[in-house]
Amino acid sequence: MGVLDRIRGDLENFVGQRIKVKANRGRKKVMEAEGILEGIYPKLFVVRLNERQSERRVSYSYADLLTETVELSIEDTRIGLGEATG
Repeated sequence: MGVLDRIRGDLENFVGQRIKVKANRGRKKVMEAEGILEGIYPKLFVVRLNERQSERRVSYSYADLLTETVELSIEDTRIGLGEATG
């Protein structure tokens, strides 16, 4: 089992739960938001964000977690590292 498979397996434990997302958008821009981990797919995962009277979905690849371009956490505990359990 590869590291990306372990990350996906870790995230499967948190589908439907509220998570915090911190994403590096480049050029020193960082997006921080809260949302629901909505879906896990073979190559990516989807987070539903609630922002200012609107709702949107964003998708990230498991490699984004591996390279720490995206960080996910629940109650100050990072998830999606391929080692945590839920």
